[in-house]
Parts: sequence; structure tokens; C-alpha cells
Amino acid sequence: MIAAVRCGADAVYIGAKTFSARAGAHNFDEDEMRECVRYCHERGVKVHLALNTLIFDDEMHTALELAKSAARADIDALIIQDIGLVSLIKKAIPDLPLHASTQMTVHTPRGAKALYEMGFERVVVSRELSLEEIKKIREFCPEVELEAFVHGALCMCVSGQCYFSAMLGGRSANRGMCAQPCRLPMQFGGNDHALSLKDNGSLQYLRELQEIGVASAKIEGRMKRPEYVAAATAAAKEARDLGIIRPDTQEKLRSVFSRTGFTDGYLSGKIGEDMFGYRRRDDVVTADNKLLKELRASYKDETQRVAVRFHLTVKTGERMTLSADDGERVVTVESADIAEKAVNVPLSAERAEQSLRKTGNTPYFVEEITTDLDGEAAVSAAALNALRRDALDALSKKRAVSHHYTINEIDIEDMLGESAENSAIDWVCSQNLAIPEECKASRCFVALDGLADAEKIKTMLDGGYLLGIEVPRVMFGNEQQVFDKLKELRQIGVTDLLAHNIAAAYMGRELGFTVHAGFGMNLANSWSLNWAKEYGIVDAEVSVELSEKQIERLRKCIPVGMIRYGYLPLMISRNAPAGAPAGKNESCKTDQFLQDRKNEKFRVETKETYTEIFNCVPIFMPQEKNNENRSVFNIIRFSVENSVDNKEKILEKLRENHGFERFTHGLYTRGVKNFTIF
Repeated sequence: MIAAVRCGADAVYIGAKTFSARAGAHNFDEDEMRECVRYCHERGVKVHLALNTLIFDDEMHTALELAKSAARADIDALIIQDIGLVSLIKKAIPDLPLHASTQMTVHTPRGAKALYEMGFERVVVSRELSLEEIKKIREFCPEVELEAFVHGALCMCVSGQCYFSAMLGGRSANRGMCAQPCRLPMQFGGNDHALSLKDNGSLQYLRELQEIGVASAKIEGRMKRPEYVAAATAAAKEARDLGIIRPDTQEKLRSVFSRTGFTDGYLSGKIGEDMFGYRRRDDVVTADNKLLKELRASYKDETQRVAVRFHLTVKTGERMTLSADDGERVVTVESADIAEKAVNVPLSAERAEQSLRKTGNTPYFVEEITTDLDGEAAVSAAALNALRRDALDALSKKRAVSHHYTINEIDIEDMLGESAENSAIDWVCSQNLAIPEECKASRCFVALDGLADAEKIKTMLDGGYLLGIEVPRVMFGNEQQVFDKLKELRQIGVTDLLAHNIAAAYMGRELGFTVHAGFGMNLANSWSLNWAKEYGIVDAEVSVELSEKQIERLRKCIPVGMIRYGYLPLMISRNAPAGAPAGKNESCKTDQFLQDRKNEKFRVETKETYTEIFNCVPIFMPQEKNNENRSVFNIIRFSVENSVDNKEKILEKLRENHGFERFTHGLYTRGVKNFTIF
């Protein structure tokens, strides 16, 4: 934190001991958070707390108390992922600014608009966006502030949509505990690190982002060393203020941490295999002791970044006064002693100024000094120095508190509605219209790109199929095309829409669909279900990171479902795995597989604008016979099974409640690892 501030950061974002997407970092306890905010505010730097994980029911009270602690520490904003927590904070701390975390997968104009209308002041957009796509978001919703990552680690998966680490070892990326399996050897197309991206290196675009209207350029680095933070912050400051990054600065940045160089592939729109790289031996040893020592020296001493104006009044027989003005606040202090008449040399304006300008080892530099001296008083240098210290201390105390938040005591249980009867019917999700007839009793959601045959759609609707649309989990650069297609399908009689992100839910409401929430919405607690109901969502496929017991215990104000069968997509990415021809995602065929160190094979399916990587075995959850009083409806996900015959065989096995040679219960039986609650 100190390295960031002293090297020129205008804001820092930190994590607390819990509910941080970097749970492995040291992070801040309540006292450290308060000290951090005080330190930063004195220096004109804002502090944002990343409370950016999913929250479970038994943690919600603790999460809200953490938000209150942050408010008492005078934090400038909270960065949030969990939609259920938002409504509680809005009630408990109504004036505390909220920023939508990149974990909310906001990558489209309507997604940003939806969050602004929900009360978010800022949206941290997905890392995968190009400059042109960010510009379109800004034009569509100019009211909301935008924040964009410009340097640091890139995940292969879109943030908020990765289940790889959770499924393989119970360490959830949505809970800050990602084990980073994408950095491990993964074979694909002859490449042995096919999921490891180079770090984002897009500082050269700072001025263009500023011209677009992006409010904040963000550096990722909470798990990195302070020397890295110093190098990255200094480079960003150069890029913004000078319009260039000097070669020696760029070399320091590359040397202190690199994965075989950097990439600007997303912001520039040049997506492909050139974006891939991993941490090699040469990268690790590049940062020698000389460089690290030089970087440490750059933040060793206080940076004087706050301008102050002094006004000194000295009258014989009166106490001296010194006013300090930072442009927004004014403080005035008095001397302990009365000024006496000079025997020899009275205080001059020049000598007074000489003492008052000695602000070393403080964050202040003197911009202007005015004096009101009677020309007769004698004042020692020690007395002037004490007066200067007292004035700056008083100014620092005033600068330390920027807000006076109202904190309300609320009963979070009272905010939940009554549990609803499980009136929802089961779901079947399919990539195409090849749906067995026995699925008529279920609601059949078909992937949007599988709904091209309007006549067949009408025939199936007339034949009793309850067809709905499953909107893609990501809509990079094509949200308007998706909107237009949804509008056409609505006009031919499709009435139901399955949304995996806030943008899809927003479009569904706008077009008059009955909206259902998919697992991509990450609804993980009773309060998120309550939000969904208020937003007009009628039922939900809850987070796949909840255990069956957690799902059972939810206060279900709308019906909820869980996967009974299906290959879960562990990752969704804008890029194709390294080894695919650069920029040609569509060249990846459905018979291609990613192979890990244990020789497990994960199916890779790549569409025009995104790639999905599916688990090596399907989820299968046996059902009790004649379970008429079930509280959770069933979801069957056909993702890699394309033909009717294939799907009918799966349905037969499900009726028998066994028969799969290899399968997993997913996280439904074991759940994910929990935080340590401090």
C-alpha cells in the first residue's frame, strides 16, 4: 500500500481478512484497515475495500458487519460481487458508494446500465474487452463510472465464471481461493501450457481510455511484492502524465515480474495464441538485487504530494497563529507562548518562510506563505517549527475523515420474503432443438445459436414443447445482435428466457420475457434469491458451488433448481486455448480435448466469440424414488450430447438412477472450502 501511494497511485484497493478474492494475501484486519485509510486520506488517496466474493447464508451477518467496519474506517467505496449483499448494504449504509466487481462479469452496455440502475456508482469491466467495446458501454450508460484493468495477471476464464479450481479441489475462484490450475501444464494442440496467459500490459492505452471516459485505470497486484507495485504504479503514472513509458521504466516492469513478456491482446482486439505465456526460470531470476534495491528506494521516503498554503500571524504580546489551507480545508493553531518584543532582531517574513517550508518527511509541500507580522516580535526557530508541526498534524486529522456515513441497524432476516412452494417444473437445457419427446413435461431451454429454424420452433411450440431461450453466458461485442435475435424469437411465440448474467436478465425484462436465472448468475444465498424475486426472476438454478445441504437450507422465496445431470463448463473464455490458430476460434472442433497432468481429458468447444471447457466427467445426482415433497427442482444439461438418440440413452440411465461408468457429484456433496472467520 505504501509503495503504491508513494509511487503515485490516486487510489488503492485492499482486501480484508475474509470475503476477499485474494484470500491468500496477508490482507487487512480492522485496525490495519483504519490505519490504511487514515494514511491514504492524509495524502489525498482513496481506499476501496474489495468485498468481492460470493457469500453463503451463514456468513451474511459477518459480511455485513465487515462492511460496517469499513464504513467506520471511512472507506471510500466497496467493491462487491455478491448481489445478495448489495441490498443489505444499501439498507444498512445507504451513502456508502458501491463498485461492481469484475467478478460480476460485466462486459456489455446493458449489463453496466442494469447495475447503475441498481445503485452501483462504478463498474469494473471485464478484462476481455477491447477499447471499442468499452467505448460502447460508456456511450450507452454515461452515468456510471467505468474502471478498467491496465496491468497485471490475466485469467484464462472470464472473471466470476470459473469453476475449474473449485471442481478439481474445492478451492473456489469465486471465494478468493483459486488454486490456479490454468497455470499448470495443460496439453492442447501441441502446447503444454495451453491455458496460461501472459500478464496484461496495456499501460500505453491510458490516455485513450481517459478520452473514452474511463474514470479509473486499475493495476492488479495484491499477491505481488511491493517492488512490483512500485514499478507498475510508476509506469502507469508516466503513461498518463507523459503519454509514454520510458524504456528504462518498461524494462524495470518487465524484469520485476513477467510471464515471458506482456500482452495487450484484449484491449487492442488482437486475440490469439500470442497472448499465452507462463512463468519460466528466466522470468523468475530477472529481478536481481540491484533492481529490487532501486525499486525499494523509490518508495523508501515520503512523497510530498499535497499542496498547502500557510498564513502566519505574529503580534507582540499575543499568541502566534498559523493557518494551513489545502484548498478544501483550513485549520488554525495557536502557539503555546506569547510573542515577546525583540531585544535584537525581530522576526522577518524571510526567516518565517524559511522555517515554515521545512515540511520534509510529511506528505505536504508549501505552495504559498503569507504573513502578518508587526515587525517587533522575537520568535525562535523552534517555536515556528512546533507551530508548523501542530498545523500540519491538525490538517492531517481533518483530511483523514472524508465521510460521515450513516450506519443503520437492520435485521437481515426480516428482509427475506416467505418461502415459496416449489411450483417450478424441471428444466432440460440443450444446445439444439434435438430434444426427446419425453422432455415435453419439462421446460426446455435451447442455446440461442441453436434456435435458427423458426418453422421448427413453431412446430415444437404447437406440439406442446415448453421452449425457452438460454442466452449465452458471455456476449463479447455482440449484445445488440443477441438482443435483436431475442426480439425475433419473442415475436414468434417464445416466452421464457434463461439468463446467466445481469445483461441477459435486463434484456429479458425489456422484451417482456419470463426470466429465469442460470448458474452463471452465481445466486449463492437467500438474499440473492430475494433480489432475484424483486427483479422479476421467477425461479433460479443456484450457484453450482453450493452443497446440497446448503441448497436445502436456503430461504426459497422463488423455486430453485440444481443439476441432476450434465457436463459442467469449468471455464468460459474469450480466447481459445493456445495451439488454436490465432484469432480463429471457430477452427476448434468439438472433438478436441484439453489434457491435464493426470491425463484427464476436458472437452473444448469453441464458438465464434467464446470457448467453453467442460469437465471430464458429468455431474450425476441420484434421486429418491417417489419424492413428491422435494424442495428443489431438477435440471438436466445436455451440452456435449447432440443427437436425440444419445439424449434418450442418458434419460434412460437417469430413470434407472444409475448406469454411468464415470461421474461426479460435483460440489453438491462436498461443497467448497470455507473462509476462516476472524
